[in-house]
Amino acid sequence: MQAQKEAPPDMQCRDKFLLQSAVALPGTSPKDITPELFNKESGNRVEECKLKVNYVAPPRPPSPVREGSEEGSSPRASVSDNGAVNLIDSNTAPRSFVESQDMPSEAMSLISKLTEEKNSAIQQSKRLHQELELLRRQGNKSNGGIPLIYVLVIGLLGLLLGYMLK
Repeated sequence: MQAQKEAPPDMQCRDKFLLQSAVALPGTSPKDITPELFNKESGNRVEECKLKVNYVAPPRPPSPVREGSEEGSSPRASVSDNGAVNLIDSNTAPRSFVESQDMPSEAMSLISKLTEEKNSAIQQSKRLHQELELLRRQGNKSNGGIPLIYVLVIGLLGLLLGYMLK
């Protein structure tokens, strides 16, 4: 099979994969596994499962607005060499096959790193909001300049001093 250069504009795909499994006798070596083992006509028990290929658009960047819980099961996606995203639909694939597709350790480490960065950014944002609120409160308490009571006291002293010197 040849990889497509780009995803089709309508995101429709007719590609399918046929998975075949056959029972091998105990002690069978890899050399003994031949195409005849998967031939139903020779009396072998062969199970088949067709996997339909679905294209999905690449994920959008995360929204700055916090969303609700992302629980629930969703189909698993994989990215091919040409950048197209292939989706394994759990309704057409056997459950054991879908569950056996573990994420590579690189992807898991990237996800954990991004999660840590996100949490750090959230904490920093909260700290900045608290500092801003504190600065606003302090700004409201002192309007700057000289308090009115000092002006009145100095004015009275000036009047008294002026009255005495006259």
